[in-house]
Amino acid sequence: MKYLSTRGAPAHAEFCDILLGGLAPDGGLYLPETYPRITAEELARWRELPYAGLAFEILSKFITDIPSADLKSICDKTYTAEVFCHVRAGDDARDITPVHWLEPGRLALLELSNGPTLAFKDMAMQLLGNLFEYVLDKRGEQINILAATSGDTGSAAEYAMRGKHRVRVFMLSPHGKMSAFQRAQMYSLQDENICNIAVTGMFDDAQDIVKAVSNDSSFKARHRIGAVNSINWARVAAQIVYYFKGYFAATRSNDERIDFCVPSGNFGNICAGHIARRMGLPIERLILATNENDVLDEFFRTGVYRPRSAAETRVTSSPSMDISKASNFERFVFDLVGRNPKVVAELWRQVDAGQSFDLSRTPHLASLPGFGFVSGSSTHADRIATIRKVWEGYGVMVDPHTADAVKVGLERADSRPVVVLETALPAKFGETIREALGREAERPADLAGIESLPQRVIVMAPDVDAVKQLISSRLSKQP
Repeated sequence: MKYLSTRGAPAHAEFCDILLGGLAPDGGLYLPETYPRITAEELARWRELPYAGLAFEILSKFITDIPSADLKSICDKTYTAEVFCHVRAGDDARDITPVHWLEPGRLALLELSNGPTLAFKDMAMQLLGNLFEYVLDKRGEQINILAATSGDTGSAAEYAMRGKHRVRVFMLSPHGKMSAFQRAQMYSLQDENICNIAVTGMFDDAQDIVKAVSNDSSFKARHRIGAVNSINWARVAAQIVYYFKGYFAATRSNDERIDFCVPSGNFGNICAGHIARRMGLPIERLILATNENDVLDEFFRTGVYRPRSAAETRVTSSPSMDISKASNFERFVFDLVGRNPKVVAELWRQVDAGQSFDLSRTPHLASLPGFGFVSGSSTHADRIATIRKVWEGYGVMVDPHTADAVKVGLERADSRPVVVLETALPAKFGETIREALGREAERPADLAGIESLPQRVIVMAPDVDAVKQLISSRLSKQP
């Protein structure tokens, strides 16, 4: 399998080459030159596989430069009950991502938050950590990860990379914009290979710094800068797996079609669903849910993609979606415009210049219905009401991002079952849960009192050069 860039770099690279790099040299995002199509026989066989076995089968379609035995070993090491089932007990928890029906045949949750940081990001990040270690050991190289987080990516990456030899992590986050639990998960880590940087701005400011550094080819090469954000193709590939697993758990045969509803900020999670659908998984619709930062909902309603500035981006009670420039959206638009890199390069030239683009009067938008997307948005009042409704109606506590998706999923529901992708456990958002339910969210015993642990974080202005200087200084002091 070869990979190409959404902006035109040809398909020369293989998986291990792009694993360590993040952005393509031309500033685009990597995608496979073609999506593998799954046969009916494969789909039938995969239905019976455990999670690690399914991950191996799907990832084998995209990773052809790691020997099969080694890739299987990595999948088996990653997706274990010890790593992913310590949060919720029970036989179904051993499925790694069990489906929990709220209304049988109508509405379900795909549980993705059984990992070490209680968020769906663990599903891909744990694999990424093991892939990094494998490839770096084979090549005798080191890597320095620079990434940005709006909430859960940071802790998932740091827990996956902590203590790993040959890897250092520089994680940018928006100062004071995440929940206290999210901050504590990241900033309380004392591992020497982890450096947290809180940027006095929004997530988009932090993400812009990562992109600017990644586009400085000289600095990137000199300091061996890599990425774990969802711009990294390996994360998207890993997330494809749970769409297949969720489909098998929610259906009895491969003749059935279902809808998935996905809370979306950076478009990485739902992009994996889009690719699973292109591969042949019987997904009828992908229902995209946003919060008040409704850039993506606006596009799917109007055809206009209008990124907001940091000043226009609202701080909400579903903070991981407080994003107004969705990095992975470029991957979808590449497919939408017939995989024409010249069109994508021009559209993102406008985006990078702070402008919007409008596809509403183009032939490209006419093809949008074939991709199965519908969308909706949610407000703080909606989140509070939905958290309360799910708790009182089903005895299940959901986090605010999942609540956004439940609200939109019910609004957009058709005759098919809707499977909502859970994003995190409610323990990560105690203030919102207390407002909605007047009680504390339960949390695993090993995370009790995490907010009171000593924290290490550097607060900086959103300045690219200052971040570069910090990275250079830290790396010059390492043994």
